[in-house]
Amino acid sequence: MSWRTVVVTKPSKLDLRLGYLVVRDSESTVRVHINEISVLIIETTQSSITTALISELVKQKVNVIFCDEKENPVASLISEYGSYDTSLKLRIQINWICNNKQSVWTNIVNEKIKNQALNLEYFNLPESEKLYEYMEQLEFNDESNREGHAAKVYFNSLFGKSFSRSDECPINAMLNYGYSIILSCFNREVVTCGYSTKLGIFHDNMYNNFNLSCDLMEPFRPIVDRIVKKLNPTKFEHEEKIEVLSILSKEFLIDDRRQTLLNTIKIYTKSVLEAIETGDMSVIKFYKYEL
Repeated sequence: MSWRTVVVTKPSKLDLRLGYLVVRDSESTVRVHINEISVLIIETTQSSITTALISELVKQKVNVIFCDEKENPVASLISEYGSYDTSLKLRIQINWICNNKQSVWTNIVNEKIKNQALNLEYFNLPESEKLYEYMEQLEFNDESNREGHAAKVYFNSLFGKSFSRSDECPINAMLNYGYSIILSCFNREVVTCGYSTKLGIFHDNMYNNFNLSCDLMEPFRPIVDRIVKKLNPTKFEHEEKIEVLSILSKEFLIDDRRQTLLNTIKIYTKSVLEAIETGDMSVIKFYKYEL
């Protein structure tokens, strides 16, 4: 089972040798068996990678993330055929029942607000009670936009009333980095299950290739928020990125078992897709967010 997160930070040559990822830089050579890798992040634009390695990484369903000149995630490798029945799954996805999608979205919003409230509780912030009120007021398909109201209260409480998600600051840089990493993990799971990331259940932006992944990841955003709040960064550099990446190995309780974040995302994603197709909301498996 894959479990390693590999980060390439120096100008390097990445190649495939006998099932191993081989990373050569000016000082050393590192080999890691591809079967052990779950996530590969190439931070520097001064690296090269062979097509043979790319092909094998895709076959082994490794989540490969490329970064730009600022070392921020800019693209990821997504297989053209994540599942043997991709064409069938796409036809099913196009015809998902509207009521089922809205029921799932209601559950996702409820869980997201709950996890935000738990974050506020964790930091002893009284606004958590307001978020619990929003959960009680939540309507079907969140027609009254409790999610939006909760977000405003949540971020103002967590990072201060002067904070805005549109600000250019280390906090937002760290949040965006973490969200991008989680989004890429959801993209891999959606494609592995044979579905398209483009067709969402709530998000439907014509310019967004990852509408479904954006829907699914909502309850997982508070995981990043808690890390950022704890660190309260005054800069966003390599050390801060390593802190964010540590969430990939963090364990969560889901389906009565402790799982790494990557396995948690896998279990949760499959359960949500099943709920959309069957209309049975009881099959959704949310992780338990511990205080």
